[in-house]
Amino acid sequence: MYRWAVLIFVSLAQAGNYYIYDSINALERIFIDHLGFSATQFGWLNASYSVAAVATLLVGGIIIDRIGTKKSILLFAIICLAGAAITAAKGSAPLMIAGRTVLGLGAESMIVAVTTALAKWFKGKELSFAFGINLTIARLASVAADNSPTWANRAFYPSGTGGQPSWQNPLLIAVGAGIFAVVCSVIYWMLESRAERAYELGKAGTTDKLEFRGIFRFDASYWLVVGLCFTFYSAIFPFRTFAMDFFQTKVLSAHGGIHAPEAIRLLSLQQAGRLNSLLPLSAMIATPLFGLLVDRVGKRALFMMLGSLLLMPVYLMMAYSSISLYVPVSMMGIAFSLIPAVMWPAVAYIVDQSRLGTAYALMTLIQQIGFFLLNLLIGNANDFSHANLANPGGYALGMWIFSVLGFIGMALAILLRVRETGPQGHGLETITTSSATS
Repeated sequence: MYRWAVLIFVSLAQAGNYYIYDSINALERIFIDHLGFSATQFGWLNASYSVAAVATLLVGGIIIDRIGTKKSILLFAIICLAGAAITAAKGSAPLMIAGRTVLGLGAESMIVAVTTALAKWFKGKELSFAFGINLTIARLASVAADNSPTWANRAFYPSGTGGQPSWQNPLLIAVGAGIFAVVCSVIYWMLESRAERAYELGKAGTTDKLEFRGIFRFDASYWLVVGLCFTFYSAIFPFRTFAMDFFQTKVLSAHGGIHAPEAIRLLSLQQAGRLNSLLPLSAMIATPLFGLLVDRVGKRALFMMLGSLLLMPVYLMMAYSSISLYVPVSMMGIAFSLIPAVMWPAVAYIVDQSRLGTAYALMTLIQQIGFFLLNLLIGNANDFSHANLANPGGYALGMWIFSVLGFIGMALAILLRVRETGPQGHGLETITTSSATS
């Protein structure tokens, strides 16, 4: 039972981290209308996080290796709290971007430290299940952040829907999430300190470190998966940065547009939050199920093609059709659950065990570069097209950019399928749980 208590508290600490990251999703229009932000500046809030994340990945697990998981998780939780506090301190774009940069330094390192802690406590036991529980708890925080206009509507509109919205109160909730993460980290420290006196804990194993000498020796299948990772995640997470403003505009356009009263604006923001939260919510439920399916039938490249096919039309459907937004968002949710369930485990079949750390670290680094580039590109596209409630068509340029990523991802998935069904395949299409045990 002791290790399950550790799992709960490190996962809750990570959930506080996730909440802080997603806390700005519902605030784009408030930042633009009341703080004078441009869409590009709003994009910098997450782009700066990605710059810090890349720096963290270059450092690797050195700090964690030197000071251990209990100290490092608490240290990184405090850094996340500091980032949240800086972001909430003043409605100034440079200061908020600095706060998000600090958050990126702590948040990505904290995720690595939590992963290392779970490996130490669960290796040789229920490690995969523990990782699944960890991810479910952490993503619940993303769902909560997306839906904060509903359950914390008084924070967004402290004077009621007839008054001005608050940019700061929702960010103070994120500061509270940071404090919660620190408290959970302290409890984890206490649990592990006590366990070290009573039990013999396993070794944590190695964290993902980037070895530059091995970068150019990877197989072509690996680079196709990395390319798919870049296009897929760059089409999902930067979209989530701007999605709530887009969803709110689509909803308001059908209910009075710029003349809609503040009460309707709040209701549209709440609906936008529900739509945006479908992605992490679906992933929490469906990703493990898709993982079990793929383990049984193989066909990993084929499933990545299917996920890419689902993703290709959704942005243009949202931009141009009058179909319910729940249809394309549900399609995106299936893709968001399916592709990661296949993509990350596929690397283990392609890359030798001794080089997996480098392979995963490089893949994550390139993913973060995609986040950085697309957050800035979409922000600039929305500014260039003057995307707002008075000009809903201005969002189309950004939707086309995301759609192009979907088409590129489909091309890469097809190339991967061709390679893996040929003589240079690694078993992505053929290895199943039954074949592995036979």
